[in-house]
This record gives sequence, structure tokens and C-alpha cells, in this order.
Amino acid sequence: MNEINILSLNFEKAWRGGEKQTLYDALGLIEKGFNVHLICKKGSALEKRALEKKVNIISKKTTLGVLFHLIFNGSKYDVLHAQGSSILTYCILSKPFHQAKIIFTRRINLRPRGRLTRMKYRLCDRIVAVSRSVKNIVSEFSSRNDIQIISDAVIFTTPNNIAVQPKLNKLNPDQKKIIGTIAALTYEKNPLDNIEIVRLLKEKRDDFIFLHFGEGNMRDIMQQQIEKYNLQHNYFLMDFVDNVNDYLALLNAFVMTSSNEGLCSSVLDAFIYKVPVVSTNAGGLSDLLEDGRGISCEVGKPIMIAEGVDYILNHSSLVDVQVEKAYKYVLNQHSMEYISDQYVRLINELFSKKNNN
Repeated sequence: MNEINILSLNFEKAWRGGEKQTLYDALGLIEKGFNVHLICKKGSALEKRALEKKVNIISKKTTLGVLFHLIFNGSKYDVLHAQGSSILTYCILSKPFHQAKIIFTRRINLRPRGRLTRMKYRLCDRIVAVSRSVKNIVSEFSSRNDIQIISDAVIFTTPNNIAVQPKLNKLNPDQKKIIGTIAALTYEKNPLDNIEIVRLLKEKRDDFIFLHFGEGNMRDIMQQQIEKYNLQHNYFLMDFVDNVNDYLALLNAFVMTSSNEGLCSSVLDAFIYKVPVVSTNAGGLSDLLEDGRGISCEVGKPIMIAEGVDYILNHSSLVDVQVEKAYKYVLNQHSMEYISDQYVRLINELFSKKNNN
């Protein structure tokens, strides 16, 4: 057993890419022999899933509870791994009490603001960025030249096609091709572009349906647009689905229309299930799509994505090369083993420097 004690922190209530990666990071470090605890919001999806995986969790109702825990119990840990900018604040404020090393993993591609945020970043012992785009933004903002890129992990689970087949049979009785996306119905994801993509595709063909998995405050607007263009038999808002990878594995094409992404673990999931991807090149998406692993399109150009999807549906044998390249890439560079090893090296480096001093 590794003698280093780690407290991972994520206080988001919803289950999105960052929360999934928080759990994966904790599981990976546990597998490497570290003693890992996870602090999360009581009643959150992360709490539920961490309990299912038998991770040692500390759940709190409020961030004030997190702060008190760090003040009175933080000295039990050698490393605090903050998985979000807001929770990082409490790690920094309580540092005089715990003196633990602070690692901050940043997944958001937006430029930070404010002197307090800059000071907070400079007080971290190490900052991790999930992509080159995030690294460049954080390096410029913080004036730090030691930002390390450690990307996201992907875990393959055998899809349960039988479980989702009744629902698919109802939505797709004619067994049309299936296009889909996993993205929140929020502004930065450009969800209305998906409707435009379907509208443009339908001008060329009617042998497909589009499944949109995700929740958000733009749902009503989305439904209005679907009805406006008479796409009710092609475009289906699926909301949040717990077993989304069971559906993902059955897609003929995966679409991502985001205007800003730190990385996008949903694209990685598409890679591991050998689903061809057509996506914008926003932020960290450009890292994932390079070397022909996906069809890269400009942000705000749904016509380009529609053409890319049309190409995929028409040239399945040619697309197989793209899919295989993406699959090998994600196996080699986004496995839990690979990502965990990078965090292990970072942690060991921090403590070797401490011992040398």
C-alpha cells in the first residue's frame, strides 16, 4: 500500500464529464495502491456512483462543511486533488491548517478572470490541464510554465443492447440509421445546431433518426424548433439516460457541435465503441480529432457537420479506417492505466522534490 493519502474533491450535483473523470481518477489511483478518499455533495450523482464502486467517500451538504472538514481533518491527507475551480478555493483557504500538496485539474476551456483566481492558481502545487487548449489558457493567465497535460480516461463496458432495444424499436420501427449526441442542452454546446444538421440532412435523405441525450435549460426551445421544422419523427430528445453507452454503441455516427470544450469525454466514449465522429474543432476537441480520428468542422457551421455525417452514412468502408485509428488511440492514450500512471508520476515528483529540499 502506498503511504500517500489523497483527498479528491468535486462538489457538483449533476453527473457530467468532470464528475465521471473524478471517479475514474480516484479508482485509478486506488488501483495503484494509494489511499484515496473522495469528498462530494450529499445526494449527488457522484456520491451514488462512488458508493457503488466502494470508494471511501465523505459527503457534505454545503461547501462550508467542506471547508470545516479541510480545516479540522485536512492534515490527514498528503494531497488534495481539486476537480473544479470553485472547490479549489476551499483547498487554498484551508492550506494553513492542512499543509497538504494541492493539485488542481482544470477541464474548462474558458479563460479565468480576476486577481484572486490568479493568486489561487499560483498557490497550487501543480495544475493539470486536460488538453493543449486548456494548458495554453491557464499558462497565459497564471504565468506558470509547469502546467502538465493529463487527459481523461475511458473505460469500456460491454453494452447491453437488449436493455435498450424496446425503446429503440418504438422510436425507430423502420430500423433507420441512428445518429446521436451526448451533450447538455445549454448554450455552449450549441444544441440548436444539431437541429439544423438534421434539417439539412433531411433535405438529402430520410433514412435516419437523431437521438440527443442530455438535459438543460434550452429544452423547451429545442422542442419548439423540432416542431417548427416538422422533425418530430427524426429528432428525439432523450434527456438524461443512466445507461447511455448502451445506446452509444448502436450509433452509426456521433455528432458534437460545441463552441467550447476543454476536451469532451463523450467523443472519447464514441471512439472506444467504434462510432465514427463528426465534430467541431473547439478547444480540446482539436486534440482528439487530429490525425484523421474524426471529421473536424468549424464551430457554427452545421452544414459542414451535416455533410460529414452524410459522407459517413454513404462510405462505411472508408470510415472504418477512421474508426480503427480512433479506437487504437483511445486504448493507448486514454486507458485508466495510462492516465493513472501520469498522476502517479506527478505525485511522486512532488514528494521527491519535497524530500530533496
